[in-house]
Amino acid sequence: MTARPFKILGIQQIAIGGPSKERLKTLWVDMFGLSITGNYRSERENVEEDIAALGSGPFKVEVDLMQPLDPDKKPAVNEPPLNHVGLWVDDLPTAVAWLAAQGVRFAPGGIRKGAAGYDITFLHPKANEQFPIAGEGVLIELVQAPAEVIAAYSRMKG
Repeated sequence: MTARPFKILGIQQIAIGGPSKERLKTLWVDMFGLSITGNYRSERENVEEDIAALGSGPFKVEVDLMQPLDPDKKPAVNEPPLNHVGLWVDDLPTAVAWLAAQGVRFAPGGIRKGAAGYDITFLHPKANEQFPIAGEGVLIELVQAPAEVIAAYSRMKG
């Protein structure tokens, strides 16, 4: 295996789905004290979400509180309830090319703009014969980190 030509820097987001984002907000906003920083709605992705924030600055982590627009349609953003984990990456195109060459399976859609405005792509939760490495049941989002996040993580020791 060739040397990894990119770095996973940290957690960018966790996305949690439920039948009602209001119940999710009771826990994450009312009980845990996170603040809502934005909203996102997509018919194509069958999602309505409130974007909450944990922490601040370049180390802020989004907590997306999602509910399906139509509970009878796919994708079902509330199944599983921990919908996906987003990871900051310093060089998304290089990461995708290298990971695919190693046999990592990506979900359809390729690199595109995500809800927060960053370039993103998803690793498929299930492997197949052609691509034997996947999320083992977990949908994983890779998110292109902006320059200030890359700089902040590069200053950290460890």
